[in-house]
Order: sequence, then structure tokens, then C-alpha cells
Amino acid sequence: MDSLLNDIMRTLVAEFSDLPNGAEVTRVILRLGIAALLGGLLGYEREFRGKAAGMRTHMLVALGAAMFVLVPIQAGLTDAEISRVVQGVIAGVGFLCAGTIIKHGHDGEVHGLTTAAGLWMTAAIGVAAGLGRESTAILSALLAYGILHIVPKLAHQYHQSQAGNKDDIQGQ
Repeated sequence: MDSLLNDIMRTLVAEFSDLPNGAEVTRVILRLGIAALLGGLLGYEREFRGKAAGMRTHMLVALGAAMFVLVPIQAGLTDAEISRVVQGVIAGVGFLCAGTIIKHGHDGEVHGLTTAAGLWMTAAIGVAAGLGRESTAILSALLAYGILHIVPKLAHQYHQSQAGNKDDIQGQ
């Protein structure tokens, strides 16, 4: 019985050899968790604004991008090979983003460019987290959140102040 149990344990250890110790398990959980959380932050902002690509989409894009670079690192690929993987992620996410861009009517009004750019940025954040560049991923996510959340408010205030200035000038 002990022999059978030992054989099963050896088989399980061999099968799950990509996470051979606690340090590697922690590293993978941290990188994937950060990618998902940061993607969720950007996705929450988009979902709050009623955009098509919300929290789950952004989380999956970031998590997927992190996985695409994390697994080759674990497999021992060279930097040049990982670079080709990153290029594939960028191209693949580009196709996903293209699906979010819609041209309306005869006037050619385009919608979805910010959502597409946000998904592209989310993939880049996932790549950074997957490569172990967690600080860069966090900083990038905070800057992207600021661009998506704060910049529109500042632009709105600016446009309102400009409209007020025009009214003042016309009233004189």
C-alpha cells in the first residue's frame, strides 16, 4: 500500500512539475493575481461607464496576456523566443480590439476606439505582470485608470469653462 501511495505521489509531482515548490506557486499566483486585479480595475471603470468591454473582459485579457508570457518563462524559453510570444499577444489582442470599433451611419462616426485602446493597454499590463514587472504593471494601470476616469472630467470642465467664456464675450 505504501508503495502504491509513493508511486501516486511521484506521478503527481512529475505531472505538476511546473510548480515544483512553494516559491514558484507564490510567484505564479502573484503574477496572475496582479494581472487579473489590474485588468479588473480598468474593466470596472469601463463597465461603470456602460461600455461593451467591462470588468470580466479586461480581467480575461490581462490574465491571458500574463499566461502567454509566464508559461514560456517557466518552460525556459530564451528572451528572443519570449519576444516573439509577446509580438503574437500584441497582434492577437489587436484583432480583439478591432471587433470593438464600430463605424455608424453615413457620417462615418466611429465608436469604440477608447475601449479598443483600453483592451490593448490591459494586455500590455498583463504582459508586464506575467514577466514579473509588477511595479511597472501597477503604475501603468494607475496611469491608464487616470486617463480613462479623470481626463474626461477635466476635459468636460475645460469645455464648460470655454463655453462660459464665449457667453461672457457675446454678452458684452
